[in-house]
Amino acid sequence: MALFQRKKKEPADTAPSESKKMEKKAEKPAIAVSSREISGTGGMSDILKNPRITEKATAHGELGVYTFDVAEVATKRSVAGAIAALYKVTPRKVRIVTVPSKMKRSVRTGARGVSRGGKKAYVYLKKGDTITIS
Repeated sequence: MALFQRKKKEPADTAPSESKKMEKKAEKPAIAVSSREISGTGGMSDILKNPRITEKATAHGELGVYTFDVAEVATKRSVAGAIAALYKVTPRKVRIVTVPSKMKRSVRTGARGVSRGGKKAYVYLKKGDTITIS
């Protein structure tokens, strides 16, 4: 079992000091990821694909919950930022749900295929705030 013991052991007197350990931690730069980097070149408008217009979404809209199809790389923060930028309202809460892909069959030819899945986001607004979806 010599394969697992190939790591060289340092003598006790040459162990790295605490200050060197702190220097190594301080060297790592903090990476700030903007929504432009996440969604490619388009920015905020690429995060929200389109509003999801269904009976359920329309019923939720009356209660202040709006549903949108979003990009695969979208996060809660990026969706909240896109809503704030495009509609000038601040969301109270954002929930993201993965829409699974489904197997489909053509009635005419019998060929099988896959309907693509995706993500949808439920955006909760404060009482009195509304979004006009056209």
